Amino acid sequence: MQRIRAVGREAAAKKYDILSAMMAHALTGDPHYQRLVLRLMALITTRYNWQSDELTIGQREIARLWCVDERTVKREMARLRVLGWIIVKRQGARGRVSVLGLDLDRILLDTRPAWPNIGPDYVARMGGETEPAGTGAAPADTTVVPFRRPEIAAEAGLWGAARALLAAEDRALFDAWFAGLADGGVEQGCLTLIAPSRFHAAYLRTHLIERLRIAVRRAGGHVAQIRIEAG
Repeated sequence: MQRIRAVGREAAAKKYDILSAMMAHALTGDPHYQRLVLRLMALITTRYNWQSDELTIGQREIARLWCVDERTVKREMARLRVLGWIIVKRQGARGRVSVLGLDLDRILLDTRPAWPNIGPDYVARMGGETEPAGTGAAPADTTVVPFRRPEIAAEAGLWGAARALLAAEDRALFDAWFAGLADGGVEQGCLTLIAPSRFHAAYLRTHLIERLRIAVRRAGGHVAQIRIEAG
């Protein structure tokens, strides 16, 4: 999947594509989830700066836009942070409003299963793998059975639940980088994971730590830190 950034000559079309992905994804969920995504879309269309990736708006203003109280705003924004869709770029201090941003890569990753509901042209445009009907050569051997990896069931414990989420999200990435991690347990708000080598641990810390954090949060884990050590 290619990275989509709503800037440049085709910025307007890219914005519509991102919002379309969010809309299609929301419609696959229950009414409560649909409302959560709709509220985020309202913030994006009214207050989000696509160029700088900044969303700067106070809780009182959000409550007015959503027609809810500030308590609801706190709860819904916390849910969006757990999803990884909203990130805090600069924490507010001394009465200043926090500067938020969107993780568009995460949003597109989560919404991808709903892309076919929009249409094959949309999937192709967004970088999905699809081929128009009636094109391409017929396979030489139609008796070949595609290999299917066994599903990863959620196991006991925080890491057991998180690894199942990671496997469902991107199986190839999971097999390459997450499957070999051993659970080192949770102590004093820190989840320890044991990697098979120093290189493996360093790569995870540098490139995939945010995916780990989001999976752990979605699994219901309230940890302040994830430590990756080499076995």
